[in-house]
Amino acid sequence: MTSPQKPAVVLLSGGLDSTTVLAMAKQQGFALYAMTFRYGQRHQTEIEAATKIAKEMSVAQHIFVDIDLRIFGGSALTADIEVPKGDAPQPGIPITYVPARNTIFLSFALAWAEVLGSSDIFIGANAVDYSGYPDCRPEFMEAFARLANLATKAGVEGRQKMHIHTPLMQLSKAEIIAAGLNLGVDYGMTVSCYDPLKGKPCGECDACRLRRRGFEQNGLKDPAC
Repeated sequence: MTSPQKPAVVLLSGGLDSTTVLAMAKQQGFALYAMTFRYGQRHQTEIEAATKIAKEMSVAQHIFVDIDLRIFGGSALTADIEVPKGDAPQPGIPITYVPARNTIFLSFALAWAEVLGSSDIFIGANAVDYSGYPDCRPEFMEAFARLANLATKAGVEGRQKMHIHTPLMQLSKAEIIAAGLNLGVDYGMTVSCYDPLKGKPCGECDACRLRRRGFEQNGLKDPAC
């Protein structure tokens, strides 16, 4: 008699990184509970992508969380601010950084994990090709894990010890793509662009350029283009 799969909450944006992480969690034998956010981002293409990916990966449950970060603004993804294009260096943290986004997302994931009786949350954070976002650093993830074990009834009672899994943290974009291809990920379903044009990637934003370089370093053309 086989033991039941342990549930894991996976943050799924519909992008390349989160889809790779979903495949990794599946390969590790977890029952997949995918969480996607409609947070007021510029486009719906990534929501559509996440829906298709969740079905393709046969997740146990896929939920959508509606929060409107446009009420705060402060980012080119949630306000009327132009998305930077091209290779010109951006001083400091890029304007595509959404204030406290991963803190907010992980808080929702933590709440669902406690209800599911899950001790595992997966997120596609990366400290190599990550554009300098402060909430993608290992220090942040370690701090949130400590907070998670202080913040819940299950943690205080000793019934759960939360683990924040960041399997992509030290991988380059090329290494992420190679790992996903080995797991059978169809990257043609994924969306990474910050500013798509009629559903097509712009090819010039930071996300597009990082993604293109990752495929090129694997000797491949991006199947989503």
